[in-house]
Amino acid sequence: MKSAQDFYNTAEKREIISVIVQNEDSVLSRISNLFSARGYNIDSLTVAPVPNSEYSRFTIVTVGSARTIDQIVKQLNKLIPVLKVIEHKNCIEKDTVLVKLPIGQNLSDIEVIVKAYNGSIQHITDDAIIISATNDPKRIMDFIKVIQAFHPIEIVRSGVVSIER
Repeated sequence: MKSAQDFYNTAEKREIISVIVQNEDSVLSRISNLFSARGYNIDSLTVAPVPNSEYSRFTIVTVGSARTIDQIVKQLNKLIPVLKVIEHKNCIEKDTVLVKLPIGQNLSDIEVIVKAYNGSIQHITDDAIIISATNDPKRIMDFIKVIQAFHPIEIVRSGVVSIER
């Protein structure tokens, strides 16, 4: 029988980690190599400059045991351009999706669904409707499942961004 400590070390959990780095060449490569070299998976990765600074913020969503997450954080802290590693515990997280649907769909049906997921119609052309939704990642997954009924041409997700409450 496993002890509580064994369970803690082997139970898989989803973790959001933000990494503040010096904005310089090859930082993305170094971070992704850290994950691939150790066999860790990245579920989502977003990167953007921190406004009014020379830094960038990586938001990484990964899954692993407590031991694995601890190792990831320790390894990230060892990378030279890394200034700060934040393990989010109580945060707001958002994901955005853009969906291109073929024209000929009932716009009112689409609009009702999109509004239910914090979205809107972004653009209409002669042959496509482009919609977007921004919500927590689970709701975005639900939205993608629902919108499948309209036979999307293309679906693009932004990746998770988060901030501590």
